[in-house]
Amino acid sequence: MKSARPEKVASEFKKAIYEIITRKLKNPFITEMISITDVDISSDMSHADVFLSIYSTNAEKKNRTFKEITSSTKTIRYELARSVRMRYIPELHFILDETMAYGDKMDKIFIEIKKREADGE
Repeated sequence: MKSARPEKVASEFKKAIYEIITRKLKNPFITEMISITDVDISSDMSHADVFLSIYSTNAEKKNRTFKEITSSTKTIRYELARSVRMRYIPELHFILDETMAYGDKMDKIFIEIKKREADGE
């Protein structure tokens, strides 16, 4: 039977990591709006994949923001240990989540298809 603890911890981590990145990191290169879309914690609670969406129309700024967040992993983990009461804080691995951008692209394609069908009929 799978334990519910990693799921509960993931929910807390999601909120805490967002607060740390947006409020406690004083990095001037983190300029774009972000969202923590998911946190997946291993069953042994030693690793956590943090899925991060960055909303930007400028690819360079988006990449720089992601690079700066990943370079601040140790600081984020330290602040997470201060805000979440756990004996051991898992190693954090940030993963850029492109599902929102993919969804937007698909929406535009579907709108274009509907528009062409309406014009053709």
